[in-house]
Amino acid sequence: MENEKSIKVLNNLIEINNDRIEGYETALNETNEADLRSLFTRYISNSRRFKTELVAEVTRMGGTPEEGTRASGKIYRAWMEVKAALTGKDRKTVLQSCEYGEDVAVDTYKDTVEDHYADLSDAQQKLVSTQYSQLKADHDAVRNLRDQAVEHA
Repeated sequence: MENEKSIKVLNNLIEINNDRIEGYETALNETNEADLRSLFTRYISNSRRFKTELVAEVTRMGGTPEEGTRASGKIYRAWMEVKAALTGKDRKTVLQSCEYGEDVAVDTYKDTVEDHYADLSDAQQKLVSTQYSQLKADHDAVRNLRDQAVEHA
């Protein structure tokens, strides 16, 4: 295991959490529904905590933590804003956009677990696994809310 590889893997996860934070901040602006606002605020808090944990690891290894977002994250947020404007901030549409973002986050963590675990220490693997489990639960909650919105549409 090389520090450089570990830092790269962890910075990729920092970046996806930055995307998730910005995505849910956008989602907060796209709905006035109290239950969704509470959910999105909780997910922002989760990703900030994940980011803080990952930044501490990168810093501990002497790396520079990622501060930006992915180009795809910027495209996703812009698409969400346009779609919300066109649909009147419809609950189902906002949740579909959020599920798309959750898919990307879960896939990024899944890729790390499946393809890059050898680049991480045991403690880092445990950290990533714990975060991945929470992200999968968050994803499933968004999907279930989206499905309920479809049923009631």
